[in-house]
Amino acid sequence: MAVTVQEKAKVIAEHQRVRGDTGSPEVQIALLTARINGLNDHFKVNVKDHHSRRGLLRMVSRRRKLLDYLKTRNTDSYRTLIEKLGLRK
Repeated sequence: MAVTVQEKAKVIAEHQRVRGDTGSPEVQIALLTARINGLNDHFKVNVKDHHSRRGLLRMVSRRRKLLDYLKTRNTDSYRTLIEKLGLRK
């Protein structure tokens, strides 16, 4: 369910702008996506876990706000990120 330290470091390394960058919108969106995907697997087993579902909805909302911010600031980066993460179908 939780993202391990190694997985988190891998996601950060893939999406950072410069070395040591952990706060850019791209990195934050990628980390939230990893956590959301982990929770989706959790909900397949634990259907009635409504408290965690509320946390999932908050993470999805936070990711949506960060994506909107990135879209207004840097459209090219936004498009490459959603393509890389597979967010649009």
